[in-house]
Amino acid sequence: MKLGLYGGAFNPVHRCHLIVAEAAYRRLGLDAVLFIPTGDPPHKPSSEFIPSAHRLEMVGLAIAPYPYFQVSDIEMRRSTKSYSIDTIREIQQHHPPDTQMVFIIGLDAFLELPTWREPEALLSTCDFAVVARSGWTFLSLDELPFMDVQNKGELAKIDRGELDVAKVPLKSGRALWVIRIPPCEVSGKEIRSRLRNRRDLENFLPADVESYIRRMGPH
Repeated sequence: MKLGLYGGAFNPVHRCHLIVAEAAYRRLGLDAVLFIPTGDPPHKPSSEFIPSAHRLEMVGLAIAPYPYFQVSDIEMRRSTKSYSIDTIREIQQHHPPDTQMVFIIGLDAFLELPTWREPEALLSTCDFAVVARSGWTFLSLDELPFMDVQNKGELAKIDRGELDVAKVPLKSGRALWVIRIPPCEVSGKEIRSRLRNRRDLENFLPADVESYIRRMGPH
C-alpha cells in the first residue's frame, strides 16, 4: 500500500487542501491519503483557531465524496505537543511493514524542515511529496543541507510549468517528489476573517463545510 500523510491545521479545511491531496494522490499513484488535523495549540485565542472537534468534523465532511481520502485524530488525541516524527512512527505501527508512506507538505514548510524535531530521522522514515507554493521556487531545495539535487534541470522545468512532477533522490535513500499545482491562494485566515465580517466566501470551501460553519457560527 502507498499511503499519503497530509497533516495540517485545516483551520478550516478548504478547497486548496483538497486540490493538494488530489494532485498527490493521482500523480504519485497513492492508494489513499490520510488527513491528520493538528490538536488544539496552547495559548491560541479562539478567534485564530477553530476547536479541534469542529476541524475534525469539517475534514470528514470535506473528504466524504472521495473514497480514497481518510481522516485521523491521532494528533488531536495527544495531551502533549505533537511532532511529525512521532505521528509517522505511530502510524507505521498500525500498518503492514511494507506500507510505503509519503508525507505531503508545501514547499514553504519543507524548507523549514531543518528546524523540526529529528529532521534526518523524518527523511529516513518516509518519502516526501513537496507541493508548489506561490512565490517559491523548487530550485531553492538545493540550499537545504540534506539535499543532493542532481536533476536541477527538471526542477527548473517544474518551476516554469513544463513538468507536473519530478523525483529528487535524498541522501537518506528515500525519494522526494516535487509536484506542481495551479496557483491556489485560499487561506484559512482569510476565510475566518470573511466569516467574522459576514462577507461572501467565493467558493473557498466545500459546500458541506460552509454549511457546517454557518450553522455553528463564525469563529
